[in-house]
Amino acid sequence: MRNSLKVLCLIVTAFVAGCASAFAQQPMEQPDLTLEAATRTAVIEGAIMRINESYVFPEVAKKMEQAIRERVQKKEYDNITSAKQLAQKLTADLQDVSRDKHLRVRYSHEKLPAEGGNRGPTPEEQERFRTYLTSINFGFEKVERLKGNVGYIDLRGFTPAEFSAETIVAAMNFVANTDALIFDLRQNGGGDPATVALLSSYLFGPEPVHLNSLYWREGDSTHQWWTLPYVPGKRYAGKDVYVLTSKRTFSAAEEFTYNLKNLKRATIIGETTGGGAHPGGVRRINENFMVFVPSGRAINPITKTNWEGTGVKPDIEVAAEQSLRTAHLTALKKLLEKATNPMKIDQIKRSISDLEKETTEAKN
Repeated sequence: MRNSLKVLCLIVTAFVAGCASAFAQQPMEQPDLTLEAATRTAVIEGAIMRINESYVFPEVAKKMEQAIRERVQKKEYDNITSAKQLAQKLTADLQDVSRDKHLRVRYSHEKLPAEGGNRGPTPEEQERFRTYLTSINFGFEKVERLKGNVGYIDLRGFTPAEFSAETIVAAMNFVANTDALIFDLRQNGGGDPATVALLSSYLFGPEPVHLNSLYWREGDSTHQWWTLPYVPGKRYAGKDVYVLTSKRTFSAAEEFTYNLKNLKRATIIGETTGGGAHPGGVRRINENFMVFVPSGRAINPITKTNWEGTGVKPDIEVAAEQSLRTAHLTALKKLLEKATNPMKIDQIKRSISDLEKETTEAKN
């Protein structure tokens, strides 16, 4: 999300945590640190300062400050000597007021570099980040062709488009000749809105479509995200698309889902998503603590609101583990209704029969 790349490149171990649930909800395991009282107080004050500086709703930031100071007065933090425990406690207390799942205080055993204004990542930091993204294939876990010529993409994160574009193009070209497409976002915690726009562009024609807008407190500015007039390879316009969701689907993955649902471009199948619509960036508190501060909010051009706190409700609600089979069957049955070629009809019928048989066996 915005400005997070700089910090994430500086701190490779903070990639998972720093994306504010962008690729997973839990930080990497690391050694704990024992805190002195002065350090504990500095972390609390630093978190309050960073939130007041940047949180998207200044009035809510003030309410969070008041709540934390009341807890300080009650000495709720006095017996906390664990760095991990302090980060968890502050996160819980801040979220208790804001209800904002993006807002998180994080501890890093590896010392965090001092903030250097608007310094961008060095070539070495960029390469370290690229190496990590390459090791997870830029979030693409699986791309395949299912029975009945249905495409399937298991995407675990919307990694920055400047790194992932080539893989996105390859994935969409692989499924270009399928008759329907399933995006599996059940384990996708979010990422970069530019990547959402790039991937979404394949699902529409060349005429730009307004997907989403992001309002930023900094500069009181709004950035609009539209589909691109050109994409490498074939577009997937005019064919049915399905998106699988779970309670773990979060942030930019929810944006992708919410955008397509409101544009009536996809059928959403699975569970209501996590409910995080406030992007932001990592802010350093001290050499061992940072806080992800949501400094923006999504504004959908159709609903004029977003999915913060509510999540995206699916069109077809089923348990996450059943959603792939449900989507596959739904796609095949819809394709059968439109099919006219006898060979194609036979192929789809056999695929439906096989899938229904597998479903029955799975229940027994």
